[in-house]
Amino acid sequence: MSTKKDKFSAEDKNYMKLAINLANVRKGLTGDNPSVGCVIVKNDKIVSIGQTGLNGRPHAETNAINNSFQSLVGAKIYVTLEPCNHYGKTAPCTNSIINSGIKEVFYSINDIDKKVKGKSFKILSNKNIKVRKGLLKDEVKDLYESYIINRIKKIPFVTSKIAISQNKLIYSDKKKRITSQVSDKLSHYLRYKNDGLMISSNTLNIDNPRLSCRLKGYENFSPKRIILDKNLDIGLNTRIFKSANKNNTIIFHQSSNKSKISILKRKGITLIKSKLDKKKRFDLKIILRKLFLLGIKNLLVEGGDKITKNMLKYRLVNRFYMFKSSKNLPKSKKHVIFSSNSILKKNYIIKSSISSKLAKDKITIYKRKYV
Repeated sequence: MSTKKDKFSAEDKNYMKLAINLANVRKGLTGDNPSVGCVIVKNDKIVSIGQTGLNGRPHAETNAINNSFQSLVGAKIYVTLEPCNHYGKTAPCTNSIINSGIKEVFYSINDIDKKVKGKSFKILSNKNIKVRKGLLKDEVKDLYESYIINRIKKIPFVTSKIAISQNKLIYSDKKKRITSQVSDKLSHYLRYKNDGLMISSNTLNIDNPRLSCRLKGYENFSPKRIILDKNLDIGLNTRIFKSANKNNTIIFHQSSNKSKISILKRKGITLIKSKLDKKKRFDLKIILRKLFLLGIKNLLVEGGDKITKNMLKYRLVNRFYMFKSSKNLPKSKKHVIFSSNSILKKNYIIKSSISSKLAKDKITIYKRKYV
């Protein structure tokens, strides 16, 4: 039952929760467009659902309306984001809603796109459609944090991860594996959800990674590989070099090695000469802006201790996943200790944590503090 404090019913909230889940499934896979979820209800029954198509089209509302096998006259529609109201590569979703006969529209928050923002309420209301906004708005703001950062800051939404042992080592040459296979699957899920994956040349040459998504059925969703390689130290026998082509690999560098540049260009690798800071390190803010211009909207960073520390120090990471094993790694002459705990506590808060007997590892997800 609605109250003055909360104008939405339990049923309204449940329908919007379903719409949020639909949007989450496609999050990171809809290109320039936000991932939207949509649920249509008639006579208190769900008659259709929709979500934004892969690469951003068709829109969720259009999919839900077209998916229905019955008349939608008098129905209600629940949408996570304000429906679009302008002509672009597709017709406005407000037109589809009006033409369908839907009589009540629920959406959580206004779109931040200036072409859309706040206009749909008036357009739909003028057609005698009841419009209600604000339903589960806090949950939906969290859903669209990456979209908001993309639109306002013109940089990718950055997720970073690191695996550490019980004794806080992230590397030992005596033992490579730190976390369980279950944790590895979550790591590959993060790769699936991001369109770019960034590492340093040091990580590349030591670990010789594939940087692909190896979840069964999702191999084609592997992210673009991005390497920070100041001196073009990439080994020609590495998996990244051997599998590189014009569509999957970007290297940022500061090298004048014409021979190496020629070899890499012949593989189709995109080479970008990028400025260094006073400490002769890449300016990571410039890197992020360039990646955004290259179409990277969601970036996963799988760096070692140095790149992770710099990203966290300058608050460039939006979500940070710490995979902590219950086991110790053996210390050796070549071991690396995770050195960013104090920075993490200063600049980030714990959003959630996951632990189970199956995974054997504790996974803590940190969220950047906003000041």
